[in-house]
Amino acid sequence: MPAPNRRKDPTILHVDDALVVIDKPAGVLSAPGRGPEPTAMELLRDRPELAENQSLRVVHRLDCDASGVLLVARTLEAQRGLVSQFTHRRVHKIYHALVSGYVEQDGEVDLNVVYDRRRNRVGTSTSRGKPAGTHYRVLQRVAGHTLLECRPITGRTHQIRAHMAAIGHPLGVDPLYGGGQAIFLSRYKPGYRVSRGRTERPLIERLTLHAFQITFEHPVTGESQTIEAPWPKDFRATLTQLGRLV
Repeated sequence: MPAPNRRKDPTILHVDDALVVIDKPAGVLSAPGRGPEPTAMELLRDRPELAENQSLRVVHRLDCDASGVLLVARTLEAQRGLVSQFTHRRVHKIYHALVSGYVEQDGEVDLNVVYDRRRNRVGTSTSRGKPAGTHYRVLQRVAGHTLLECRPITGRTHQIRAHMAAIGHPLGVDPLYGGGQAIFLSRYKPGYRVSRGRTERPLIERLTLHAFQITFEHPVTGESQTIEAPWPKDFRATLTQLGRLV
């Protein structure tokens, strides 16, 4: 999928002495990896309120081309506490996934995930790999797609993407797991015409996956906190446009 044409900075949703919670834009790496583009960590260190806090620490990750809520620790103690919560499954995440086709009813996928190093993706299996479970609930049906609320029980790499593909409903945009390269309005709107001399722009051309909500215990106070990241413009516009056609 194409990289964004311009830099998009994370939005800070919450900040205190122990942690910062951001809304990561699609196209931004959570942490250092492949490619020369700045990561969410590096972009955060440029923020005035965090400029003196060079010890920002990764707690978990989102796929580069997914958007949404991401936890970052500001101290080693906070990182250890939050990572422990993830390890013991005390952190609860909700994703919104726009998947291909019409999902008939709510359900659960209980399939192991198996990492395929050669293809840099995961597969699913009933016998091999690591156990993984995902609950999903139908939120809305739009033209050619269904918006699902996905609640992963485990936090495996590419889990939601692989599980949705396994039940025949890959993300609307996810070529690695059988989804499309982009979503175009012309495919679903009868009589659609592009203005003379112009090329149709896709409604969305990145993973149709958004980390909507996270609930965790504050690593210092122990209080339960729930933080949400609103839909980004491309995700919201896609649902609006396709929703008008049903």
